[in-house]
Amino acid sequence: MNNTYDFRVNGLVSGYDHKTIIQGIDLEIPKNKISVIIGANGCGKSTLLKTMAKLMMPMEGDVTLDGKAIHKYPPKQLARILGLLPQSPIVPDGITVADLVGRGRFPHQSLFGGWTEKDYVAVEESMEFMNITEFANHDIDELSGGQRQRVWIAMALAQQTDILFLDEPTTFLDITYQIEILDLLTNLNREYGTTIVMVLHDINLAARYADHIFAVKEGKLIAEGHPTVVLTSDLVKTVFDLNCLVIADPISHTPLIIPKGRYHG
Repeated sequence: MNNTYDFRVNGLVSGYDHKTIIQGIDLEIPKNKISVIIGANGCGKSTLLKTMAKLMMPMEGDVTLDGKAIHKYPPKQLARILGLLPQSPIVPDGITVADLVGRGRFPHQSLFGGWTEKDYVAVEESMEFMNITEFANHDIDELSGGQRQRVWIAMALAQQTDILFLDEPTTFLDITYQIEILDLLTNLNREYGTTIVMVLHDINLAARYADHIFAVKEGKLIAEGHPTVVLTSDLVKTVFDLNCLVIADPISHTPLIIPKGRYHG
């Protein structure tokens, strides 16, 4: 898989309940890269992602895929190109891992057509890629939080999209599972060329895993680019109102943000 789609946001204004959250954002998603949206709580990160994924309609502006507004794409056609993992997906009662992963094949199936060999192979390969094959016949309720998250990502993977959006995929997971999930997403990007766009709460994880950073404050895009260029102490102060020292991560050689706080330094 090698994404050739041109995905852009032009003059985007978006929000809900007559409240404007996103205020005139323009951006282009880098192809075949991992992009991460960062910003303080309530700045509009998830609203931006949801609007790009067609979960919310723009108040003004456009979200376009190859020059065509995404709301003009038939749902199944768009779902074969773009996948979404929301922040807190609802698990259907009594569903097994294999059944949930299999739901990712819906966009590829006709109204009256049954499962094809390609569908079975896609599900099997997705579970294998996410290291959950051994749980195939287990109920989702039996799994840990990290295991469940791998199942949801496997479902998105089975959808076989060129572009994958994820809203805080590591939320509520301990650090071991956070690293595991982000490593698996990196594998997906590097092996399949999947364009990944995600919201991350942890700025240091964003710095380590992103090829491209979008920094948002109060609904506006204020900086973007490679983490080594974007993530400066001034930027962190502007976006998060946090005094910090930025050094090179001794492991990944990406920016490492060291908060100063009132009682240290």
